[in-house]
Amino acid sequence: MVFLAKKDIQRLYFQDKRSLQEISKIIGVSTHTICYWMDTYKLPRRNRSDALYIKYNPNGNPFMCKNLVSHKDWFLFGLGIGLYWGEGTKSNTHSVRLGNTDPHLIKMFLLFLKKCYEIDEKKLHFGLQVFRDMSAVDAKEFWKKHLNIEEKQFQKIIITPTLGVGTYRKKTQYGVLTIYFNNKKLRDILVGEIEKMKKIR
Repeated sequence: MVFLAKKDIQRLYFQDKRSLQEISKIIGVSTHTICYWMDTYKLPRRNRSDALYIKYNPNGNPFMCKNLVSHKDWFLFGLGIGLYWGEGTKSNTHSVRLGNTDPHLIKMFLLFLKKCYEIDEKKLHFGLQVFRDMSAVDAKEFWKKHLNIEEKQFQKIIITPTLGVGTYRKKTQYGVLTIYFNNKKLRDILVGEIEKMKKIR
């Protein structure tokens, strides 16, 4: 069997974040051989979830936890966690999601993500749901202007049947906008902060 040095495996697998398949092509050996030497050196292998995360985030985390110093920072942090606790979708384990009709609420949550976690804004996407008797074009233009976001960041607009006459027309004048930041680690961090708040007495 071909000998593989521990330092070479560590460099390719842990530092360069290469997959087993990529390493096998670089070195010219089978993945079985790589696994054998990793087991020999007692080097842990990534699970499927971790491997997929690296695949879709080859440059590392698309966010960075900011060191909160000022009262303003801490206020925004508490507000953001509270908004996610009350309005966010925690059931999806791979994405930070929050939907609402209130443009000010949406804007504050975006500010929280940008200021407290310095997210890569290029990875933000938005979903818009409007009722059939609304103008989808006008609603999208409103959100684009209010949040300063680009056309390409929108997913396909969902149009649903009208609910009937009522106060919903005023409350949902521009539809329901949902923020999507597809990152499991940040989602887990936010859920972890909520769990900490639950223990406050």
